[in-house]
Amino acid sequence: MTTVPDPSPSLPRFPRDFVWGVSTSAAQIEGAVAEDGRGESAWDAFAAEPGRIKDGSDPRVATDHYHRYREDVALMRGLGVGAYRFSVAWPRVMPDGSGAVNTAGLDFYDRLVDELLAAGIAPVPTLFHWDTPQALEEAGGWLVRETAERFAAYAEVVAGRLGDRVARWITLNEPAELTLLGYGLGQHAPGRQLLFEALPAAHHQLLGHGLAVQALRARGAGNIGIAHSHGPTWPASPTEADTAAADLYDLLLNRLFAEPVLLGRYPDEELAGLLPGPVAEDLRIISEPLDWYGINYYQPTLVGAPAAEGSGPAAFGGIQLPPELPFAPREIEGYPRTDFGWPVVPEALTELLVSFRERYGDRLPPVVITENGCAYEGTGDAERITFLDGHLRALHAAMEAGVEVHGYFVWSLLDNFEWAEGYARRFGLVHVDYATLERTPKASYRWLRDALREQARG
Repeated sequence: MTTVPDPSPSLPRFPRDFVWGVSTSAAQIEGAVAEDGRGESAWDAFAAEPGRIKDGSDPRVATDHYHRYREDVALMRGLGVGAYRFSVAWPRVMPDGSGAVNTAGLDFYDRLVDELLAAGIAPVPTLFHWDTPQALEEAGGWLVRETAERFAAYAEVVAGRLGDRVARWITLNEPAELTLLGYGLGQHAPGRQLLFEALPAAHHQLLGHGLAVQALRARGAGNIGIAHSHGPTWPASPTEADTAAADLYDLLLNRLFAEPVLLGRYPDEELAGLLPGPVAEDLRIISEPLDWYGINYYQPTLVGAPAAEGSGPAAFGGIQLPPELPFAPREIEGYPRTDFGWPVVPEALTELLVSFRERYGDRLPPVVITENGCAYEGTGDAERITFLDGHLRALHAAMEAGVEVHGYFVWSLLDNFEWAEGYARRFGLVHVDYATLERTPKASYRWLRDALREQARG
């Protein structure tokens, strides 16, 4: 294991009621995919297809959180966080996505919530983190409206079981990534390559979010948010071609998902015309008022006009991009990089939050950073400490600039199954030996523990 000296954990002072937490997702850590009545997920089916996962692995065991959750809660308690953002696996609760409820699946989350509360940690469940029940995927997945309705019914079931003990809820995680990588480019489950014909998946996820908010509130739940991925978009140059390409990228990856939720409209009328169903009526549901707005931040994106014809497909972040896209992400130079190749730009988090406040004004509820973290292998934990330190200072700078931020969740508590990368990328504060499943806190775990103790002494 890495042994690096812990730098001073001194950070700017955050408010005493600021929420400190860690995040995970069911498909990445739970394992036990065929136990206690759990149904198959789209990620189970995707990972079973040869060549889909870069290291040939699958999430059948992952970190075995299903059996080791008590050990993981003890790690959180030792870290000193006040909240744990996890996801509920839809196919564990409703194996076919609708109809019969799997009581044994709900029992697991019952036990997890009780264990967290006994440790003084607030449970923050995310109802959907990409693991669509495969039965629904085969019926059209998020390309069809019925999936949004099924999702709302599932949300009501979970709230009915856990709502007496859960004080904060998240509907969806990163619908932009599922739309782009899962339905648009085929790099993630379900592996479709529809390009712009994937837009119905965006609309139906947002509709599912709004219907789930209604279902949760009907069950008496409050303190509801969503976890969107956002990052600043920088034009590659001041030329008209590059700025137009950057504006389109920003519209598709940021505004397309933020504005229906916050403003009740799509950012472009022509784009709205491509979406299915009674869009105006749906937008009234999608824009159900939220108690807070979750942002997952990792990096800014530099975007320019597409490469010249005949130059071949572009690659970005390990993903091959089809040449017909009307924009081309470029590499950002001059910054350190994570092992994913992502540039480490803490100040872009300040830029993002301030720009959201300026763009949306009083329509933006209090913000929670629902994910922020980095992938480093081997001896990379000194870099992880630097990453966290820099981003927490950038977050504090945004708060000093007037952005209301109520919490921060590190991605992730544990090394885990990192989607199409398999087990080749480690985001955890805790190292997991995938052969033995032994957990070992990293230097970054100790650094954050000490930083949180100092905040508590405030």
